[in-house]
Amino acid sequence: PQEVNDKYGADILRLWVMNSDTSEDLRIGPEILKQQAELYRRLRNTLRWILGSLDGFTEAEKLPEAEFPELEKLILHRLWELNALVQKSIASHDWTGVYPAIHHFCSTDLSAFYFDIRKDSLYCDRADSKKRRACRTVLDILHRCLTAWLAPALPFTAEESWVTRFGNDASVHLTLFPEIPATWQDEALAVRWAGIRAQRSEITGAIEAMRRDKTIGSSLQAVAVIAAEAKSLLADDTIWADICITSGAGFGDANGASIAPGTKCERCWRVLAEVGSNKTHPTLCIRCCEAVAP
Repeated sequence: PQEVNDKYGADILRLWVMNSDTSEDLRIGPEILKQQAELYRRLRNTLRWILGSLDGFTEAEKLPEAEFPELEKLILHRLWELNALVQKSIASHDWTGVYPAIHHFCSTDLSAFYFDIRKDSLYCDRADSKKRRACRTVLDILHRCLTAWLAPALPFTAEESWVTRFGNDASVHLTLFPEIPATWQDEALAVRWAGIRAQRSEITGAIEAMRRDKTIGSSLQAVAVIAAEAKSLLADDTIWADICITSGAGFGDANGASIAPGTKCERCWRVLAEVGSNKTHPTLCIRCCEAVAP
């Protein structure tokens, strides 16, 4: 244990214990610890990204949940699902599978999906835009939930995350697990967005093919093409552009992508025909002109 502690830290050893199935023979070795270290890295990096994105967040910035876009409501539903798993583990004293589920949520639902989509809004929208406020409100919820849920297995990391945000007089170990409202559960929304993500993967696959062929350099140089089946799940082309991380979206016969017409905005990097329409800021799109306006 001391050798593992010296090389990886105590939290890695605790994470291995929490991920072990005590009903079977326990296995440990360099490769297993290496896997735990990688799992830990993803969890830590998720907390770091959330903390950075919450800089300057105040209660006044919070947006009521009723005004959240669907994407934020989907994240709340996923938190409801994870909370149900945590509460079941508390009742049964069996934590098998809990931390892999949290890790999967951080890597698949957050880093590879939600964070990737919403970083444009975080970086480029006006500070008072509803989409950005909704995102930062959800990030606040995510930080409180994830830090509390990770605290039993990763006490040092969770405490560091909590103190970094709330100051040295605060401690995550003196707080209760967050209460998750039943209103966050929305199975119908989750099913529909599972379909949207499946359709999205076809579009992003087409974009990656364009990048491999050197047709475009990044997804923002493309316009997403949305097929009828995808449109039946989500009819708003602006939301499709957001979730596909493209400069625009249009409806067509099959899911795919085409080259975006227009000029690259120097601030948000979207390629849009409207860039140059503002004489005061001739290199910016309309959204960015509004964002930099006094």
